Amino acid sequence: MKRIIHAGLLALSIGPLPAIAASDAPVDTLNGCVLEPGADCRGLDLRGADLANRDLHGINLSQADLSGANLRHANLREANLRGATLVAVEGARVRLYRATLQGANAVGANFSGADARYLFAQGADLSDADLTGANFEFARLSGATLKRANLRVANLEIAWLPKVDLEGADLTDANLQEAKLSAANLANADLSGTRIHYAIFVDAYMEGCTACPFDW
Repeated sequence: MKRIIHAGLLALSIGPLPAIAASDAPVDTLNGCVLEPGADCRGLDLRGADLANRDLHGINLSQADLSGANLRHANLREANLRGATLVAVEGARVRLYRATLQGANAVGANFSGADARYLFAQGADLSDADLTGANFEFARLSGATLKRANLRVANLEIAWLPKVDLEGADLTDANLQEAKLSAANLANADLSGTRIHYAIFVDAYMEGCTACPFDW
């Protein structure tokens, strides 16, 4: 009995242990980039970085070099990737909701199944990119280059695509309902099975295009 009372008094004298603050938790750093939401990693060298499954929403990666990086399933919601180099990145199922890729170089990138709703990618280069099944609903891709891009079953409903270069792109079974493609280049593109209800093709170039609405 005395031992139990003594132990109780000792616990009272020590008091409860302090909780570990979230800020005290270890945070990974890579080449000066703190890998956490909202971090400022502008212009840093992150080539080949493994960022798969990480929550990096709101991170600033403008002008950063992420060539060959692993972005599979990463959360890049509202991230700033303006002018970033994303050549040959592996980004299947990456979340790019409301992210900014204006002027980015994403040649040969794999963004299959990506959530790219409301994406800002004006002037970006996505040539030879795998965008299979990606969701670009309401995205803004004015003047972007998507030559030979794989957009099979992609959702581009109500996307802004004026002056976009889709030469040789595969849009088989994609959804272009209400998309704006004024003055777009669709030369040698494939729109077989594509939904084009209410889409705008004013002054679009369609030489060699398969299933393009030539009599629109």
